[in-house]
Amino acid sequence: MTRRSVNGEGTGVNNTPQNGGHPGDTPAPKEEPDAPNGKVELRKKVTLLQGISIIIGTIIGAGIFISPKGILKNSGSVGMSLVVWIVCGVLSLFGALSYAELGTSIQKSGGHYTYILEAFGPQMAFIRLWADLIAIRPAGLAVISLAFGQYILEPIFMPCGVPEIAIKLATSIGITSVMYLNSMSTSWTNRIQIFLTFSKLLAIAIIIVPGLYMLFKGETKNFENAFEVSNIKLTGLPLAFYSGMYAYAGWFYLNFVTEEVENPEKTVPLAICISMAIVTFCYVLTNVAYYTVMSAEELLASQAVAVTFAGKMMGNFSVAVPVFVALSCFGSMNGCLFAFSRMFYVASREGHLPEVLSMIHVRRHTPLAAVLVLYPMTVFQLFVGDIYSLLNFMSFLRWLFIGVAVLGLIYMRYTRPDMPRPFKVPLFIPAIFSFTCFFMVFLSLYSDPVNTGIGFAISLTGIPAYYIFIVFDRRPKEFVPILLLPENEGWIIYKTCFTF
Repeated sequence: MTRRSVNGEGTGVNNTPQNGGHPGDTPAPKEEPDAPNGKVELRKKVTLLQGISIIIGTIIGAGIFISPKGILKNSGSVGMSLVVWIVCGVLSLFGALSYAELGTSIQKSGGHYTYILEAFGPQMAFIRLWADLIAIRPAGLAVISLAFGQYILEPIFMPCGVPEIAIKLATSIGITSVMYLNSMSTSWTNRIQIFLTFSKLLAIAIIIVPGLYMLFKGETKNFENAFEVSNIKLTGLPLAFYSGMYAYAGWFYLNFVTEEVENPEKTVPLAICISMAIVTFCYVLTNVAYYTVMSAEELLASQAVAVTFAGKMMGNFSVAVPVFVALSCFGSMNGCLFAFSRMFYVASREGHLPEVLSMIHVRRHTPLAAVLVLYPMTVFQLFVGDIYSLLNFMSFLRWLFIGVAVLGLIYMRYTRPDMPRPFKVPLFIPAIFSFTCFFMVFLSLYSDPVNTGIGFAISLTGIPAYYIFIVFDRRPKEFVPILLLPENEGWIIYKTCFTF
C-alpha cells in the first residue's frame, strides 16, 4: 500500500537507476495510465448503472422479507399496511433527494460524515464517525449478514430449523468473502454488485408475477374489508413506519463514494431517482402478491414470509427462493462495505482516524485498511446479540445522524447561500424528512429505551474521545514498522511512517 496525505498525493517511489535506485532493485508497480501525475488514488469507475446497482442492491436486502410482518402487525389492516409502504417510499425519496443536493454541491465521498463536517464542523462530524466505527456500521453489517446466514442454510435444513451456531458460522464466512472481494478490486466489486442486483430483482419478480396472476384470476378475498376501522391501530402506526423506513434504508450509500462517480452532477440525482422509483414499485407489488396468496393471519404466523409464500405457490421450486434471498442479502453486504469503507478513508484523510486508513493499495487501488477495519467489530457483534436487538440498537443512531445531516442542508442554505448547487430541492422536502428522522429517534426512545440508551451513551463517548485524540493531540507521533524483504542481492528496508 501507499500512504495518501491530506491533499491526496501518494508516497510511492520507483526504484530505478534514474531516481537513485540500483540496477538490481525491483521496480515499484507501474501506475495505471489514467493516474494523474503518478498519484495513487481511487478512480472514477462508478457509472450510472453501477450507481443504480449500489443503491438498489443495498436497499433490497432482508427488509422486504422481514419487515412485512412488523408493518402488518402494527398497522392493523392489509390496506393500511400498503399505505405505510407507499408513504415510507415517498419519505425515503424525500431523504434521497436531499442527499442528491448534498452530493452534487459537496462533491466529496464520505456521506453523512462529510455533510455534518461541512455544516457543523469537526466535533459533530467526529461524534458521528465515532458512533459509526464502534456501533452503527458493525451492527448494520451484522444484521444483514445474519439474514444471509439464515437464508443460505434454509434449503439444507428444511423443514427443520437452522441451528443458531450454523447461522453465525455461515454469516462469518459471508462477511469474510465480502471483505476479501472489496479488498481485491473495485471493478470486480461493482460488476458483482450489478449481477447481485439483477439477481434480487429476479427474486422479487418470482414473488410478484405469480401473486399478480392469482390476483387477476380473482383471488381477492384477503383484500375484503382492507381498511376496516376496527382493526386499524393508531398507536401502532409509528412503529409500522419505523419498520417500513428500515426496509427502504440504503438510498444514501451512493453519496459515500461521490469522488468515484463519473459526472456526479448528473449521475447522483438520476441514479437516486431511478432507484427509488424501482424499489417503491417492487415493494408495493411484492406486498400485494403476499396478501393475494396469504391471509393476514398466515403472514403474521410466518417466520420467513418469502419462504412461506414460495411453499404455497411453487411447491418443490420453493427451495430456490431462500437462495435468491441470501444473494440479495449478500448484495446488501457488498454495497454497504463498499460505501462506508470510503467514509473511513475520507475521515482518515481529514485527520480524524489513523492515517493508515487512507492508504490505497498501489496496484489494486482499493482502500485496503479502511475495508478491513470493521471486520473484528462485526464478527464480535455477531456472537453477542440477536438480529432484532441489533436492529433497534443501530436504527436509533442511524436516523439521528441522518436527520442532523439533512438539517445541515437547511442550515447551509442560509450560512452558505453562494455554494454551487447543480441540483436543488424545495426546502419543504428536507424539512419534512428531518422531522421524520427525529420523530423516529423519539420513537426509539419510547419503544426500546434500553438499547436506545446504550446507543446514546456510546455516541456521547465520542465527546471525550474527540478532545483526547484530536484537540489535545495526545496521539503517538510516529509508528515506524521496518519490513525486511529478501532480494537477490541482499535486503531492502522499507519504512512506512504514519500518524495515529
